[in-house]
Amino acid sequence: MFSRIATTWIALLAALAAVAEVSSDPPTPPARARVVIAQDPGATVAFVPNATIVRQLVERGLKELTGKPTVNEAWRSLVSAEDVVGFKVCAGPGNVSGSRPAVVGALVDSLLAAGQPPGKIVIWDKHLHDLRQAGWIAFAGERGIRTASSAEAGWDSEKFYETALLGRLVAGDLEFEKRHEGAGRRSFVSRLLTQQLTKIIHVAPVLSHNLAGVNGLLYGLAFGSVDNTLRFTDSATRLGEAVPEIYVLPELSERVVLNVSDALICQFRGDEGPRLHYATALNELRFSRDPVALDALALADVNRAREAGQNDGEKPFKTELYRNAALLELGVADLKEIDIRHAP
Repeated sequence: MFSRIATTWIALLAALAAVAEVSSDPPTPPARARVVIAQDPGATVAFVPNATIVRQLVERGLKELTGKPTVNEAWRSLVSAEDVVGFKVCAGPGNVSGSRPAVVGALVDSLLAAGQPPGKIVIWDKHLHDLRQAGWIAFAGERGIRTASSAEAGWDSEKFYETALLGRLVAGDLEFEKRHEGAGRRSFVSRLLTQQLTKIIHVAPVLSHNLAGVNGLLYGLAFGSVDNTLRFTDSATRLGEAVPEIYVLPELSERVVLNVSDALICQFRGDEGPRLHYATALNELRFSRDPVALDALALADVNRAREAGQNDGEKPFKTELYRNAALLELGVADLKEIDIRHAP
């Protein structure tokens, strides 16, 4: 009897000791993001990019981010010659306030120089008319590459994001002409992503957005890749939930190999088009594999600029989008947890 009691107490004490040992371990440090910034005060003059300097910024940033001694090696650590590489651009606001041709051109030209076949490089956004008006079709033609519209490529009925929120379907949405029960609850992924592109390089401007805070990497890829998005545009809360949940789809997030924040210029008001009287030159390009960190930095830029030139009653953008993205482990939203390294 005594032996059994003693054995029980010994086992209990051993278990308590093990718990104490575990609880005394230091807590796991939070994940950190790595961002490389390439900066040159001469990168723009009167908001016009200097193509030569921008090319230098791209080369510096790529080598620093990948740790490779040459640009060619940097590219080969990101993509292979067999990959179909899609450069996602923000075409809607135009080539002044959206993704800038000088930046995308420097990236594309260096990738071509690294041996990527022109037929395996695609410039894309959601709508063809935006690409045409912003000059991207002419841009692609000059380099022998192609442009593509995710909407015109059609929607994959097998790959989608679903939520209970019923959408107001419009022409072009996969279920627009369908009236079956449940129609409008799914946002379908473009066949451009599910059937054509194997890698994505996303170039987004530092540009304000009334609901998302910034028209950046998370919002741009999520809303550029699926249909039936109008249902999320009536509140920042709905948008802030939907964007990360769409982005985390493997057809999107798992194809992204490089994010570039085009921070040559920060436009802090007027997200629909050029408003250079609401802009300031930053003369930076930022490189990371973490889209959340880059968007968080861009949002801080926008809020700082809005505060410096504040309108009466204007408040800083506050959105849960980036915190939600961090919760889904898409990246780091806390500025204090971002490791910034300046490219030499």
